[in-house]
Formats: sequence, C-alpha cells, structure tokens
Amino acid sequence: MSGSSPRHIENLALVGFMGTGKSSVGRVVAQMLHYQFMDTDELLEARAGKSIARIFAEEGEPAFREMERALVSEMTEWKRRVIATGGGLPAGPSNLTSLRTHALLVCLWASPEAIWQRVQNQTHRPLLQDPDPLNQIRTLPEQRAPFYRQADVLINSGIRSVREVAQQVVHQFHLACTPVSRGEGSH
Repeated sequence: MSGSSPRHIENLALVGFMGTGKSSVGRVVAQMLHYQFMDTDELLEARAGKSIARIFAEEGEPAFREMERALVSEMTEWKRRVIATGGGLPAGPSNLTSLRTHALLVCLWASPEAIWQRVQNQTHRPLLQDPDPLNQIRTLPEQRAPFYRQADVLINSGIRSVREVAQQVVHQFHLACTPVSRGEGSH
C-alpha cells in the first residue's frame, strides 16, 4: 500500500459521546450496507470477560484505553464493517489517525438533555456512576469536542429517528466512496 495513494475507505466508523446512537444507528447502517456490525465496547467486554464498568473499576481507565488502542490497530485489516466506537475512543489521537486510514468517520452528536433522556436509566455506563451524571454529560463532550470535530461528517442524532440518522449516514458514506475522477472503472 503506497502512502501517496488516495484514501481507501473500506469501513464506516461512528464516533461520538455515549447516548448519541452509535450502536443503534450502526446496526441499521450495517443492514442497509450489507456490512458486518462491530461495537468496540461489546468486543472489548467479550475479550476481557467482564463489563466495561468492571474493567474501569478493577483495572482503571488507562488499562481500558490501552485495550481500545490495541483493538483500533487491528481494525486496519477490517473490510466492509460498520464500527460503533466507545465514546472516549477518539480522544486517543492515534486512534483517529488509524481509523481515518480505512474508515469514513461519522460523528453523531446530541444535546446533553437528549443524551440524558436516553441514558438516565442505564446502569452499564461507568460515567453515570458519577454523583452528578448530568454534569458529566455536559462537560465531557466539550472536552472531547476537538477530537469529535475531526470526523469527516457530523450528524445531529438528537432530533431524528434512528432510521433517519442511518439513512443520512449511508448517504454520506456513498458520497465519500464515489470516485472523484470521471474515468471509467469499478468501485
């Protein structure tokens, strides 16, 4: 693979804060594209044999982030996959760089209030164990915004249905994969 070749998009990666719909939208997008759906958090839980919350509690966030980084480096070999990433995965700068080599990066975002409505009754999210989870939902996305903004496409998922967001994601994916040149050839 030559470094001078144009970007070759093999996959689609959904990034964004928890509760923005990455897993729900990702599953629908994967069906629409006939791609395999992968959720990085589910994959890491299966590999560790424990929940993300237990990994955070027993091994700490740095150990979890290293597990994420190792998984991201494996993804460079993946093809035809829709990848729902953990909310903090893009905060590792090398993670975004690696994902960009093979995937269109789509960031889903929503207001803190919309996110809170979606996640307030979920017990599996480590960030909700905070004494003031709504404050976490307001401040962490702002801290991660510089990373989220590096996505190729930003889509507001807070005001649309899962299917509408998925259709918009698929549309953006098709646009990104359309050859720029007017020459003949296959995709």
